Amino acid sequence: MNSTMKIAVTGASGFIGGYVLAELVRAHADVYAATRDAARLAAWADALHVVRLDIAEADTAQYDQLGRPDVLIHLAWDGLPNYTSLHHFEYELPRQYRFLKTMIEAGLPALVVAGTCYEYGAQSGPLSESLPAMPNNPYGYAKDSLRRQLEFLRTLHSFDLTWARLFYMYGGGQSKGALYSMLKQVAEQGKSTFDMSGGEQLRDYLPVEVVAQHLIFLSKLRQNVGLVNVCSGRPISIRVLVERWIRENDWDISLNLGHFPYPDYEPMAFWGDDRRLKSLISP
Repeated sequence: MNSTMKIAVTGASGFIGGYVLAELVRAHADVYAATRDAARLAAWADALHVVRLDIAEADTAQYDQLGRPDVLIHLAWDGLPNYTSLHHFEYELPRQYRFLKTMIEAGLPALVVAGTCYEYGAQSGPLSESLPAMPNNPYGYAKDSLRRQLEFLRTLHSFDLTWARLFYMYGGGQSKGALYSMLKQVAEQGKSTFDMSGGEQLRDYLPVEVVAQHLIFLSKLRQNVGLVNVCSGRPISIRVLVERWIRENDWDISLNLGHFPYPDYEPMAFWGDDRRLKSLISP
């Protein structure tokens, strides 16, 4: 990566943010990491610029605070993992748009935003970017609404927009409610069984390190990419995935299948179509 490229990251102290920062520092990028609590990024202080910033306080000065970056990787989003909370569109959506609009109006030339596979809603099978968005929970609705708002904003201001629809991921430091974190906790507590659903759902998972690499690659393109799935392109059943994690970590755990019902806010089988992502990586 060109060492003179200036990259800002919001949500830098979050799960994905930590991995993005690690990749950027390894690539010797000039990084401005935004967080509401600078103490959470104290360990990075010698490797990048830590900026105390709250996106709810949108102000044109924030563009200068973030070093007038060449591109912003926008990961910040509050209210997760409660996907059904009205918070996502009542509070989060307006403040997200206000912050990003302020950054664009101040001169930001390129923006990479973390979207979500929940924008596709209850559609089953392989999900490609050409499918219409049909969100069926408040989180997916708010994310897709933000994307549409930014596309309208592009009719008034010139900036490159990449909307990276993230599918599922796993890795160290994930929230306690995530599947991988719950399984790891059971192992660390020395328990012999793991309660889960029937495990026949088909999903699309990537290690968070790979997700971070894709986001950084997309930020380097400096193109108006638009929609792109960040996914593996390969469906895997939750049961097979959990069994693989158990083998890889040599955990002595058996599965208590069927303990929990299947989620009612997502279909049984869906995964991402990664052909667009691959075409960008290897044109």
